[in-house]
Amino acid sequence: MVTPISGTQHILRAGEYEATVASVGATLRSLTYHGRDLVVPFGAGEVRPAFRGATLAPWPNRIVDGRYTFDGAEHQTALTEPGRGHALHGLAAWLEFTVIDKGPDHVALAGYIEAQTGYPWRLRLETSYALGPDGLRQEVIVMNRSDVPAPFGTGTHPYVVAGPGRVDDWTLELPASEVLLVTEDRLIPTELAGVDTDPARFDFREARAIGAARIDHAFTGLARDADGRAAVRVTDATGAGVEVSWDASCPWLQIHTADRPAGDPGDRIGLAVEPMTCAPDAFNADRYPFDTGLQVIPGGETASASWRISALV
Repeated sequence: MVTPISGTQHILRAGEYEATVASVGATLRSLTYHGRDLVVPFGAGEVRPAFRGATLAPWPNRIVDGRYTFDGAEHQTALTEPGRGHALHGLAAWLEFTVIDKGPDHVALAGYIEAQTGYPWRLRLETSYALGPDGLRQEVIVMNRSDVPAPFGTGTHPYVVAGPGRVDDWTLELPASEVLLVTEDRLIPTELAGVDTDPARFDFREARAIGAARIDHAFTGLARDADGRAAVRVTDATGAGVEVSWDASCPWLQIHTADRPAGDPGDRIGLAVEPMTCAPDAFNADRYPFDTGLQVIPGGETASASWRISALV
């Protein structure tokens, strides 16, 4: 049998949840609850659109101009976002991941990021997806297989679906007090500001309609519960929808309203909710007067992060 272009398909089921994980990029291809889409799906025979559901490593978001300095050495990565001239979403999104454990409600996958021009460290990535009564949990574990420290960040890229309609029709609850402002053309970070700098666009600490707001920004200053978890909720007019929650390993969150040119069928069909261990351009942490969250993993050691997607009913 010919393997679909998105890779080997791993179908997980538990209760009323069903998920499909594709091996290319360890990608969440679909997730449903009672047959209702919780994320924007794509077909097994499609090239994954817009990093939809991909596992992002060894950096999420962008390295500006694809250039950074680490431990005194300058590095230039490939520019994978040519329209803006940046290195986008790391090196794992098109890797083929292999199964290391699998059951009816879970799958664990592993892959290697080999040392290369622009990122001269070897990493082993493991990621697991597990369905349960409270939704789909993903965990990423990275092992630095180099002899020297490696810079690292990770995240995920689901486009969540609250219900019928588009982003404009849904309500967002986002417990973040700060937003990273960026240039309009290239999305280069400029300053960290309170969400009240433009409340109509950025302040969703109290749940309200997204409406026409156009957002492609990282947020921090996240309110957390007693267990250190933060959560974003996206709901439709009935109150049903999706919750994305994550642990203390992710101090940053990217929100993107999936804006596309007028007439594009993908325009605002889902809200990207992306927990991240670090800020955009974190590999250039010395440029910024705030903690970007960049991790430095010593040779032979590990780091991890996790998040969950749950139905709201």
